[in-house]
Amino acid sequence: MKPFTLVVITSLMLLFIVPPAIANDFGWTKDFDIQAQNNPLGFKASLAKRFNLRHFQLNTIINNSDSPSDAYILLRLTEMSQKPTNYVVEKYYLYKDKGWGYLALSLGIKLVSEEYRALKNDHDLYGSVKDAKVTSFGYDRTMLIMLIKTLAPKEAKMD
Repeated sequence: MKPFTLVVITSLMLLFIVPPAIANDFGWTKDFDIQAQNNPLGFKASLAKRFNLRHFQLNTIINNSDSPSDAYILLRLTEMSQKPTNYVVEKYYLYKDKGWGYLALSLGIKLVSEEYRALKNDHDLYGSVKDAKVTSFGYDRTMLIMLIKTLAPKEAKMD
């Protein structure tokens, strides 16, 4: 009777404890993608500002990722690994079916590091998922000005 009880208790633990723990890994991506799709200009401006990217770099990352959250995660992994962006994007295409953890490991990032664990739980692009603020236009004036300056041709003069 004891082995049966042990199996039942273990099964129940696996059924109710493990899935919520797994679900929290990168659980913020769905809301992040919705926010980015609702405000693509604000998203691009935020990415450009956060990662100090030029227009062509930004478009390269966005065009080579499956979703806005993937683009953000790629840039964070690039930052954490200190590898060139094109190298990280190549690895992304090789290992994207194996998950973010596998990609991170292939880049030399420890899955138990504070930075990686923080990335799994939240993002820092709009502050935090928990305290994200959207104005009536979906972006603030500073972000819009920065985006225009980033996307404007070099010869155009902005006042």
